[in-house]
Amino acid sequence: MDEKAVEIGNLSKSYGERKALDDVSFSIDKGEIVGFLGANGAGKSTTMNILTGFIPPDSGTVRICGIDMLENPIEAKRKIGYLPETPPLYDDRTVLEYLSFAYDLKRCKGNKRERIAECMESVGLCGVKNRLIKNLSKGYRQRVALAQAVINKPDVLILDEPTVGLDPVQIMEIRELIRQIGKDSTVILSTHILQETEAVCSRIIIIGDGRIKADDTMENLKIGTDGR
Repeated sequence: MDEKAVEIGNLSKSYGERKALDDVSFSIDKGEIVGFLGANGAGKSTTMNILTGFIPPDSGTVRICGIDMLENPIEAKRKIGYLPETPPLYDDRTVLEYLSFAYDLKRCKGNKRERIAECMESVGLCGVKNRLIKNLSKGYRQRVALAQAVINKPDVLILDEPTVGLDPVQIMEIRELIRQIGKDSTVILSTHILQETEAVCSRIIIIGDGRIKADDTMENLKIGTDGR
């Protein structure tokens, strides 16, 4: 059997008396672009935070490319690229300086100059590489954040609301970048916007009240919706 890119088994997490996740399980094959869809408060952020190793679950397992996140978090995190909803950008640095910092922070291997240049080319940043991040538009700032997320050539790329606050043209540009990145990485797109998943994902996992409500291809889910 082929190794899964992501395996989540029986995850549960509570904050005080509120149960954020209740026995959540799913797996994602290598090369898939999967939408993780749910309303605010449905459990998306908690799942993503556990998946990326930021917080531990109360119970359950997380495996990234076969590596247990709880038993070997450093190696598991090396497989991940993460774009949070509010990207950790440093406004007083140029694009080039920031990506150099991200490269070192993630302890990437190989030729640093070539990898940074490759990243900037892939997300369309070459023309602004010497500009301060604080002087960039929202769309370009999001490109910088996306570049740092993929600079370590992750096997699994996790995107949390990647187009929030962008104008329609910028949204289309970021969606196209996600499609291109999906050719080399498994992508999980966490969002509350159905159109977002329809635009770039072949499969959708729907979460609500801390439980998985549906997990199917976009085509089958559309058929189900039309048939109601």
